[in-house]
Amino acid sequence: WVLAQRPWIVPIPGTTKLHRLAENLGAADVELTPADRQEIDSIVSGIAVQGARYSEASQRMIDR
Repeated sequence: WVLAQRPWIVPIPGTTKLHRLAENLGAADVELTPADRQEIDSIVSGIAVQGARYSEASQRMIDR
């Protein structure tokens, strides 16, 4: 789904296990239909974002 958002978006898997990397790379072969994307978009849009992106200390370091 992430790969289907825009052609320049590249997900960065954060794995330490080789078998998980292979699993993540396999996602490049998945083709979502427009109906698939619409259904996922609908579900994701209903999820409320919670918490701050950065800690307060990290936020103070941005755009200094």
